[in-house]
Amino acid sequence: MKFINKKFLFSLFILVSTTVFAQTKREKVDGVIGVVGDYVVLDSDIDLELIQLRAQGIDTKNITRCELFGKQLEDKLYAHHAIQDSIVVTDAEVNSYMNEQLDAMVEQVGSLEKVVKFYKKKNLEEFKSYFFEIIKMNKLTSQMQKKIVDEVTITPEEVRNFFKGIPADEIPTFGAEMEVAQIVVKPVITEEEKKRIVDKLNEIRQDVLNGSSFFSKAVLFSEDPGSSSNGGFYKINRKTGFVKEFKEVAFSLAEGEISEPFETEFGYHIIMVEKIKGQEVELRHILMSPKVSTQAMKDAKAKIEAIRTKVLNKEITFADAAKSSSDEKETKNNGGVLLNPRTMEPRFELTKMDPTLYAQVSSLKDGDVSLPILDEEKGGGAKFYKIITVNNRTEEHTADFSKDYLKIKELALRDKQIKVIAKWSEEKIKETYIKISDDYKDCNFTNNWLKK
Repeated sequence: MKFINKKFLFSLFILVSTTVFAQTKREKVDGVIGVVGDYVVLDSDIDLELIQLRAQGIDTKNITRCELFGKQLEDKLYAHHAIQDSIVVTDAEVNSYMNEQLDAMVEQVGSLEKVVKFYKKKNLEEFKSYFFEIIKMNKLTSQMQKKIVDEVTITPEEVRNFFKGIPADEIPTFGAEMEVAQIVVKPVITEEEKKRIVDKLNEIRQDVLNGSSFFSKAVLFSEDPGSSSNGGFYKINRKTGFVKEFKEVAFSLAEGEISEPFETEFGYHIIMVEKIKGQEVELRHILMSPKVSTQAMKDAKAKIEAIRTKVLNKEITFADAAKSSSDEKETKNNGGVLLNPRTMEPRFELTKMDPTLYAQVSSLKDGDVSLPILDEEKGGGAKFYKIITVNNRTEEHTADFSKDYLKIKELALRDKQIKVIAKWSEEKIKETYIKISDDYKDCNFTNNWLKK
């Protein structure tokens, strides 16, 4: 559903490397190959992780079973000591996350029955029990890792010493970077067109109240590509990443009730609630978006061309023009400056930039203003025009302590965190019950799992 994807991206929980769609059968009897505190590692865990890596397109030729076994042991060590340190992961938290993941899996493969079959479990309850324990362990693992490094700080002197300690031929190179700002002008949708959409949704609503199928109406009329073919169906809770307006309406309805048409940034909707199960709501919805006229697109282009001319003639700065004229509420009050989604800072490294944005800015020099660019909302949404400028561009260069202090500080902090984790692991291994199968005692582990 295109209006969900703004802040919420489904994934199949990458950390759960042992939960994969295993299609192979082991020929030998599966057994325990390691014990860490209260946790065991099975031989099949290594097989499943290899399958997971291959499914992600990773070449596993140079990845040994010993390396994967060592990673499994590390995760179990974190989880075991999370419990010892009274870190709490509630059943409600695990169940909530598991339900979200199940919804994502069903969306990918079609049904719960197929999910259970892919995981080679006898029934849904067996699968949920299996999945529950894996999610809980991974949450304990991540919280323990976070606790270890949360209080690690670094002083300017430590940053300086870290940089001085890098051999001259190993000093990192930082790629070309720049700040990017944009002004967006969206075509104006007429009140007549908005009324046409609202009237149509009211007509559909009345038809359903008179006995028509909401499912069929959604298939015929909904413009949500994520749910229209399924009759507009979604199951959500208050943490699900839908826009605020949608959730407010959904959770205000009783079972069987159909909402009046309401607006979000993606168009107009009606919702029918089918079932309320505790904190979850099963619903169907129809999305219809007002159409933009050809004249409205021409007017939007003319407006942004006029803004560009004023900026180039220095009648107004780009930042002030963004504040007064941009239709993008997320950036207009910041002078149109975009934040890098990877770092949440206003600088983009060209080699790591979104390819579409890179194509739009790579040829611009500081202070240049692009010609009007026709763009559209993610997921094939509404079209709009924008102009872009770049500032504070730096070319690719060898790290310089004064110019690149913040980046060097980040590298130094990461290095210190790694050392703190290594020290923690070394100490905890000594005090934790650990048993390694004879089949893996010849492994050259990074950590001292064999306690030699």
